[in-house]
Amino acid sequence: MSASKLVSVLLLIVLINISNNGVDAFHKVFKKLQSQSTSLESVSPLHRTAYHFQPPRHWINDPNAPMLYKGIYHLFYQYNPKGAVWGNIVWAHSVSKDLINWEALEPAIYPSKWFDINGTWSGSATHVPGKGPVILYTGITENQTQIQNYAIPQDLSDPYLKTWIKPDDNPIVKPDHGENGSAFRDPTTAWFNKKDGYWRMLVGSKKKHRGIAYMYKSRDFKKWVKTKRPIHSRKKTGMWECPDFFPVSVTDKKNGLDFSYDCPNAKHVLKVSLDLTRYEYYTLGKYDTKKDRYRPDGNTPDGWDGLRFDYGNFYASKTFFDDKKNRRILWGWANESDTVEDDTLKGWAGVQLIPRTILLDSSGKQLVFWPIEEIESLRGNNVQMTNQKMEMGQRFEVQGITPAQVDVDVTFNVGSLEKAEKFDASFATKPLELCNLKGSNVTGGVGPFGLITLATSDLEEYTPVFFRVFKDASTNKPKVLMCSDAKPSSLKTDTGSDAKQRMYKPSFAGFVDVDLADGKISLRSLIDHSVVESFGAKGKTVITSRVYPTKAVGEKAHLFVFNNGSQPVTVESLNAWNMQKPLKMNQGAK
Repeated sequence: MSASKLVSVLLLIVLINISNNGVDAFHKVFKKLQSQSTSLESVSPLHRTAYHFQPPRHWINDPNAPMLYKGIYHLFYQYNPKGAVWGNIVWAHSVSKDLINWEALEPAIYPSKWFDINGTWSGSATHVPGKGPVILYTGITENQTQIQNYAIPQDLSDPYLKTWIKPDDNPIVKPDHGENGSAFRDPTTAWFNKKDGYWRMLVGSKKKHRGIAYMYKSRDFKKWVKTKRPIHSRKKTGMWECPDFFPVSVTDKKNGLDFSYDCPNAKHVLKVSLDLTRYEYYTLGKYDTKKDRYRPDGNTPDGWDGLRFDYGNFYASKTFFDDKKNRRILWGWANESDTVEDDTLKGWAGVQLIPRTILLDSSGKQLVFWPIEEIESLRGNNVQMTNQKMEMGQRFEVQGITPAQVDVDVTFNVGSLEKAEKFDASFATKPLELCNLKGSNVTGGVGPFGLITLATSDLEEYTPVFFRVFKDASTNKPKVLMCSDAKPSSLKTDTGSDAKQRMYKPSFAGFVDVDLADGKISLRSLIDHSVVESFGAKGKTVITSRVYPTKAVGEKAHLFVFNNGSQPVTVESLNAWNMQKPLKMNQGAK
């Protein structure tokens, strides 16, 4: 190996180590713990969410095959029925009429046949005319090869689809043509091209350091053939897990699109989950249906610095089209950031975040995300704040609500931008480095300002979510940074020798593309005990943090608005609502 190649490899290793969101690239196996079950009576309520999707106990990860069938919403997910760490994975299955209240059914898919005896991993659902919903999923064979299988409902008249069958003619796709059999997984929802009569789907993979989305075609949904070229690939991105591919409308800013939509007024989204870094990125571009190639617009990076659905603790996401309300809905998983020991003691790990709608931003350069409207049905007592001016160093408490379990939506007005700091272009693709350098307590010109969540009254513990406004000298336009910082979130410290097993308290950050022509910027945060989901500028930038305070818990938590910039900032309007628990949340899940 040449010296230059050696340097490149070492640099890649360093980047992986500093960018992997504190999570190992592969699920770490704890054989002694993965079958250490927790009784329902022993499950710890501390830090457990009130209105997010969770089973009563044990480990969950990727959301799988979300869909709507006969008026019933279905969510499958990777689940360990025997313990609070990864292992023993089955496809758990829950159903809902409103995406808020969930009923747990028997697991739909679990290892039982030669083509999935060592694992039933992630996949998607497709509505096939005449056949109903078909699940495509990754099975792990006895020799650890990853292959693609399908499963079908036993009774199509059952809207709950309680029983699934894995036909004996599986698998439908094997890594027989040069693919990497140890990195070949997570088939997408398939789509049908009326012009040539073929179904198409994607499978994530890699070759060395190149991430790949292979495309497969089929006329009958059983015999699948790989196309001559992948639909897309990218060097130095590593394994592409959980790919997702779908259209968004350029002209309709209210409704999502199904894949049956065939019109020039659309762009396509290709999202991949990066196994090396444990975060996701997406591009917008054009899908050439004749050549079966996807080409990004080129307006944003196609790689590690690309746009993200969520700049925080968010992974393995999956979308589906809700034809009842003409919207595309996004599910995403948030892992725990505490320790394996903590998870085992509390008896649970992982949540599915509040589902979000997806639309193309008016600029056409990015997507925007917003919590589904149904979540508002859980809102209770409301408090408001209007026209509250905040000088430098001031903070005001939001009182009269339950700060550990709240939906808060605030609009700030920054007034003049004359005091905005000059933006250093070297940080153009490094928002996290900039956030770490200029945190919530570092005085700036315009900002930092925002929310202080899950805080003690004296700020001994707190999780700030905030903006800081810079001025880009090259464009003379504002450059807005958004941060969610978990570093001061908990007094708990871990002194173990293995850094990967200590509590992970990171900051997360992203830039927000707003012109601030009217001086206004909004921030909405869904706070749920150990989850803080924050939506900047009506969902242009989203950041999720997982936090574990020791004192700012339950009724002892506080919520503030603050400004630590020299420019006064006004809380133009603030609404905060207590959030109630759903009536049903997977009670009785096994």
